[in-house]
Amino acid sequence: MQKTRIRQEVLAAILTALTVALSILVVIPVPGTHGLVTLCEVGIYTSAILFGNPVGLIVGGASGFLIDIISGYPVWCLFSLVIHGLQGFTVGFMTKNKKLTLLNILLPLIAGSAIMVVGYYFATSLLFGWPAGLASIPSNLAQVGFGIAVSVLVVGSLIKIKPNWVKG
Repeated sequence: MQKTRIRQEVLAAILTALTVALSILVVIPVPGTHGLVTLCEVGIYTSAILFGNPVGLIVGGASGFLIDIISGYPVWCLFSLVIHGLQGFTVGFMTKNKKLTLLNILLPLIAGSAIMVVGYYFATSLLFGWPAGLASIPSNLAQVGFGIAVSVLVVGSLIKIKPNWVKG
């Protein structure tokens, strides 16, 4: 039991580092909202689908938090901790004990994406007013749309290469 928990924590730490590195490579600032478009979703979704929770929760929250701190957007870090943590948790929870077909992957990804878009709408509205919140929606939709597309391809490839990775 202890060995499994330690293995999950180490896996979550490694996947968090990979997600942060991937996200830092592609950072597109959004001037109207003082936010970012990154590849964070790819790491969160892939981790949550393949390894479930608590890995999805940890990778989501920790990577979102660290990306904001490292990128110079500390005002967003607590929002990102909660929003991306819930995003990873939701995807991990909804894919738990399910055969990973396209439909069984897409529905959790859409739910996780809705959490992210709505969460950042409220966070942006709180910080900068509702017009900025509305302005954040298109870039967040683009970010999660790209994240879903890449995650489906990555997960599909990894399952074919290494089927025993799923819910490791």
